[in-house]
Amino acid sequence: MNQKTTSKIALVTGGSSGIGKAIAQKLSKEGVRVIIADFQKGHFKEENIQFRHCDVRKAEDIDELYAWTTENVGHPDYLIINAGQGIKEKLSEGDPEKWKAVLETNLLGPLRCIRAFTPNMISKEKGNVVFISSVSAGQPHAYGGIYAASKSALEVIAETLRLESLPHINVTVVSPGIVNTSFFDHEISGNASVEDMGMGAIAPEEIAEDVWYALNKKKGTSINKIITRPLLQNF
Repeated sequence: MNQKTTSKIALVTGGSSGIGKAIAQKLSKEGVRVIIADFQKGHFKEENIQFRHCDVRKAEDIDELYAWTTENVGHPDYLIINAGQGIKEKLSEGDPEKWKAVLETNLLGPLRCIRAFTPNMISKEKGNVVFISSVSAGQPHAYGGIYAASKSALEVIAETLRLESLPHINVTVVSPGIVNTSFFDHEISGNASVEDMGMGAIAPEEIAEDVWYALNKKKGTSINKIITRPLLQNF
């Protein structure tokens, strides 16, 4: 089957694995040229996927990413804010330095990307920004306060961007439930697994389909939030 081709460019943060990788591969399959910004290099066979080392916690990395992308590829039409870090710690016992790392990844990283890449979208009066959030947003739960707070704040940022960029940028929040990735393996201080939760899991490719659906609504229509969970998930 021949690959589709478009003139679109996408930037996906945290795109080397998990949900981000599935999104990058879906966009590539649809003919979009994809730039992956991550601090770990993934393995891709697709020719229209390029990797750039970037730690979204570092302002200088975002500056370098912006300069390289715009000089060598162009300004992205799609900005997919996916890089994220989980953590499970009790508020009265946790490590504030670990909390800071989570907030730098889940909140300040997205803000830096917005500051770098959306001005061109606004000036061109078109573009899409997708934030990968979580059903944890707005749901306080024991040992999950820092992560839930970071995703709650991210969704407020997303809505603020939508209001500040009306009517030029389509802003979408995609909030997955339990997804079958290595997310829990990389969680700070966490020891849970998808199997331990016992509620099933959805494939990351399902979230990628949600993103593609949001990106392709007809002109004048914007999908602002999508929540996708396993049927068994109770939160």
